Amino acid sequence: MRVIVNGHPEEVDVQPSARLLDVLRIDCGLTGTKEGCRDGTCGACTVLIEGAPVYSCLIPMSQVEDAGIVTIEGLGEDHPLQHLLMNEVGMEHEICVPGMIMAALALGQNPTLDEVRAALAGNVCRGANDDAICRAVLEWKASTR
Repeated sequence: MRVIVNGHPEEVDVQPSARLLDVLRIDCGLTGTKEGCRDGTCGACTVLIEGAPVYSCLIPMSQVEDAGIVTIEGLGEDHPLQHLLMNEVGMEHEICVPGMIMAALALGQNPTLDEVRAALAGNVCRGANDDAICRAVLEWKASTR
């Protein structure tokens, strides 16, 4: 099967029913996409498919053949939102932050607080303050105008 991951074509020898999350982590070696719940309830595995945030633990490869997929690694090592989130919520949130970043990328240029909350509603972070997370996303969006 062929997918385009972070702008690079990848040929993977997997079953059509293989989970995108497993293919990314095992076959492509992209471990920045995290597995939290295995059932689409935590958002840790969020990636962008053709620009839309999706839970990769729920997506079979048959649905993404020839699709453009962006993982957290596709953003580079120094994405400003990562730094803002880590400053707000701390390093102990390395499992939830990549999914939050990917979900936030789909926001429009000038989101409201309610739009940020809605965009991140599917990303569970058990230890962080939701206001701090939203504050970081809004600060990042403001800096990109």
